[in-house]
Amino acid sequence: MRTYTTSLGIIGLLVALFALGDSAAFSLNQPVWAAEEDHDEEEEDHAEEEGLRLSAAERAEFGIKVAKAAAGQLAIQVNTPGEVQVNPNLLAHIVPRVSGVARQIHANIGNQVEQDQVLAVLESQELSEMKSAYLVAQERLELAQANFDREETLWNQSISSERVFLEAKTKLAEARIELRVAEQKLLALGFSAPDLEKLSFDNDDRFTHYEIRAPFTGTIIYKHITQGELLKDDSEAFIVADLRSVWVLLTAYQKDLPFLRVGQPVHIQSSQGGPETTGTVDYISPIINEALRTASIRVVLSNPDGQWRPGSFVTATIDIEGVEVPLLVPRSAIQIMEDDSVVFVETDEGFVPQPVQVGRTNPTHAEILDGLEEGQPYVAQGAFILKAQLAKGAFGDGHAH
Repeated sequence: MRTYTTSLGIIGLLVALFALGDSAAFSLNQPVWAAEEDHDEEEEDHAEEEGLRLSAAERAEFGIKVAKAAAGQLAIQVNTPGEVQVNPNLLAHIVPRVSGVARQIHANIGNQVEQDQVLAVLESQELSEMKSAYLVAQERLELAQANFDREETLWNQSISSERVFLEAKTKLAEARIELRVAEQKLLALGFSAPDLEKLSFDNDDRFTHYEIRAPFTGTIIYKHITQGELLKDDSEAFIVADLRSVWVLLTAYQKDLPFLRVGQPVHIQSSQGGPETTGTVDYISPIINEALRTASIRVVLSNPDGQWRPGSFVTATIDIEGVEVPLLVPRSAIQIMEDDSVVFVETDEGFVPQPVQVGRTNPTHAEILDGLEEGQPYVAQGAFILKAQLAKGAFGDGHAH
């Protein structure tokens, strides 16, 4: 601790200096300043040699926690960018199965739709012809059946010839085939058996109507249909996507691929500071992009709230299998002092910064290759506080003794 002279002492010193002259005064001042600097340096060395002493109350106040250096599992991680995409297994490009003119449109982009909900109605001459063919085929089958029944009775009574009977039988078979073909065409357009039972020439107002329906519950993400527009059977009218499940496609460099496996946990965060979630590697592409030397990795995410929007960018951390390391410490335990990595170790003299050699790391832990012994007490939490206090030279107005 520094000592201070009295006023009399200072006056006496000044008198002596004036007696010696200006040159003597200058030469005397030099050692006084040097002594101050030497004292400061000695103080810093003294602090480092003795370390920083803390009471139990001070440890609690500064959140200092001590652990013993030990081996552990270091989870090696791969950081990679990615993009949220629509799950193609839950995506439908909706086209009318017959050509027609758009008469009613009931859905727009962004609308939530339910399975089998009507999205639009077309007026289709082609559909009218198919329905007519089906009804005509029904009538022909009924007539063919009645003719066959009559000819069969006459042939059994030996009134009609076998040739006439066989002709009636053939026409019945042809009528059944004709009806079956007409029926299959309507079923292929989405008609159900109950729909066919209701079909009648009497229902003229809906005879040409073709309804475009949603194949499953989802969101309209594309629309290309306007009132009065003529759509062909290959015209894409809507795209519906079920966004309750999305894909995240990640990019992995070739050097990391040997360590990646399906099923490994993945932490995903929006690049714009948005939501975070965890998933697992679902698929690793067997093909490498020749230009970028990368491969795609797929993660399937549940998205019931719609917070993961297709097209948004993400960053991901893939946890690879952990490796056993001789000494493992939290990254927060390692501080940089004068370009050296140090860990504060606990000694009889207090907490002392100990230079260490750092090996492999992940965002939370680091491997120590040299400078720390197994079982040696070190500051696992609060090392930054010790570094800051050491930089100031002491706790309070002096060393904590």
